[in-house]
Amino acid sequence: MEEAAYYEKLGEGRVHCHLCPQECKIKDGKKGFCRARSNHEGVLYSDIYEHILAAHLDPIEKKPLYHFHPGKPVLSIGTRGCNQRCDFCQNWEMIETESSGTYITSDEVAAMADRGGSIGIAYTYNEPLIWFEFVLECAKKVRDRGLKNVLVTNGSVNPEPFEELVPYVDAMNIDLKSMDPEFYRKVCKSKLEPVLETIKRARRSCHVEITNLVIPTMNDSDQLLGELIDFVAGLGRDTPLHFSAYYPCYKMTVEPTPVSTLRRAYEMAREKLDYVYMGNIREEDAGTSCCPSCGEPVVERDGYITRARGLDGDRCAHCGNTLPFVV
Repeated sequence: MEEAAYYEKLGEGRVHCHLCPQECKIKDGKKGFCRARSNHEGVLYSDIYEHILAAHLDPIEKKPLYHFHPGKPVLSIGTRGCNQRCDFCQNWEMIETESSGTYITSDEVAAMADRGGSIGIAYTYNEPLIWFEFVLECAKKVRDRGLKNVLVTNGSVNPEPFEELVPYVDAMNIDLKSMDPEFYRKVCKSKLEPVLETIKRARRSCHVEITNLVIPTMNDSDQLLGELIDFVAGLGRDTPLHFSAYYPCYKMTVEPTPVSTLRRAYEMAREKLDYVYMGNIREEDAGTSCCPSCGEPVVERDGYITRARGLDGDRCAHCGNTLPFVV
């Protein structure tokens, strides 16, 4: 265990964690909402420091990041715990387990970062922001090696710790699950506004792509989709937006997302955004990136098979237009 950052002692053995908007006040011998930070005799510790539960060499498109080193692999690592409790969680086994996983140091992570042609490390699978102390330590060492750091995150973090971490982050995919605060409160046991603030702050510092899991009857109305599209467009019409199909998982038994619903969201977003994608389905144009100037395909994707034949660096090979790709 490692003493946690961003907490205060309240007396009588209690502590107040300030890492995320849950703002847990934790009694001696108890854990916070994330189940990864615990109070031992009035000191808050990270229970997951130097503990890894999963490591895989993934295509960067799996994060999903479509505009960041397309077609390249990235070493993805994760541990346990989360500061949201979504009823539809796809990685709930990692969230709820008490397994300590495998011991690993930040030096070992950094040394693994470029194996197999990897561009660096993606902190993913569970919520990396509750792994704050270890992620920050790894990110600094990975950056020192000239490699990249990627966060796949729910964006639920307080401003001060995020300000400390974000200078070492090169790209983020952030889940924006709905524009309805009640959806966040009831379905995710979390808050919407801090996520919006994280997205806006991240957009000023690194490459950002947004993912929305479209759940029938829950967040798929024209009004809610329109509000989400308007928010993303406000970041810049070149911000990539991924609409992902939902399938029943964990505690949620709503029927899967129809292709027609995903297509409706896609068509709505294309009116205000240059780069919109559909995930978790096989549609011919679901992952194609086209130049907004000449309309020619610049990156074509079939599942995780990526062909960037229309890119010349960060320019369209057809018309020379500068494109929002990091290569």
